[in-house]
This record gives sequence, structure tokens and C-alpha cells, in this order.
Amino acid sequence: MPIEIEMRARFGKETRDQLVDRLNTDGEDLGPDDKHIYFYVLPDQLLKVTDNTAAGTAKITLKGSKIGQGAAFAENEFAIAPTDVRAAVKVFNALGFEGAMHEASNLRHNFRFDGVEIAVKWSEAWGYHAEFEVLLDDDAPDAARAEAAAKITDVANELGVTLMTEQELAEFTAAFEAAEKERKERERQAAPIR
Repeated sequence: MPIEIEMRARFGKETRDQLVDRLNTDGEDLGPDDKHIYFYVLPDQLLKVTDNTAAGTAKITLKGSKIGQGAAFAENEFAIAPTDVRAAVKVFNALGFEGAMHEASNLRHNFRFDGVEIAVKWSEAWGYHAEFEVLLDDDAPDAARAEAAAKITDVANELGVTLMTEQELAEFTAAFEAAEKERKERERQAAPIR
């Protein structure tokens, strides 16, 4: 199971445009990567069913922690057919995870810059943002993880992007989850009784 060292940044359109210009000039363009994702936010993990609309692929991913609980994410993932996305969502909902589910469309474009993969994204919940990632073997020592985190920080600084702290990520995701819970409750109360 690989380990992702992943850090995130949120910013406005001007910063996004400057970042994309720089990555187009000095980075490697890995192409568009738009996705429709069903997130299941569990107490200490994140489960995702991803329909990669740009690539015509799909997968199920279990991350060993949640955003805001550290930069290292152990991942188990396996491919499914895009036609099986709805069935996978139906299974997870039937298992009782429906209340923890959030659905999102991400417009994203992937780049590589100085050994760091960077997904420049837009979604309704996050606005303009980017994910900076280095992939390591699961048995990578702590020193390698620290080096990867330092590399991401250096790249973000060179690109003029301020990374979010783990505290900022935890607060942002907690606020999003609370707002989604309230929205779902309002929808449930407004639904006609059958």
C-alpha cells in the first residue's frame, strides 16, 4: 500500500492563473483529470468512489486517515468499471455510510514540478485549490516522509503558493462537514412524508 505525502492550498483565481502559467512554462503537463467523486467521511478514514470522467476510468479508494490528520495518507485502491460507480455507491450507502457521503465534481489539471505532482483544481466546496503530492513506498522511513514534506513545501514556496496547515485543513473540513449535515437535515425535513 503506497503512502501519499499530500499537502493542500486554497487561493483565488488570480493565484490559480499565475500558478498554471508557471506550471505550463516550467513544469510537466500531465493533462486534464476531471473527476466526479463520492466521499464517505468516516471517523478516522476517507472512503472514495471516483469516476474519472477525463480518463474514462473509475476506482474505490480507502485513505488511512482524513484531511487535517497529517500529510501522510496510506491508500488502498482498486479499479472498477466506470459503469459500476453507481453500484459501488449503492453498496456503501446500503452498508450505512450514506449519512457520511458527500458528492463533488472536481475540475482538475495535473502537472509535475521538480518531482512533485500538483493537481490544480476547482470544486464548489473548495473553490480554487491545489494538491501537492509525493508518492512513497509504504515502508518508507520517517526520514523519507519528512524529506517529501520538505520537498513539497519548497516547491510550493517556489511557486508562490501558501500551503494550508493541518489545523487549517481540519477546521475547513469540519466546517464543510457541519454545513453538509445541516443541509441534509433541511432537505430531510422538507421532503414530503410518504
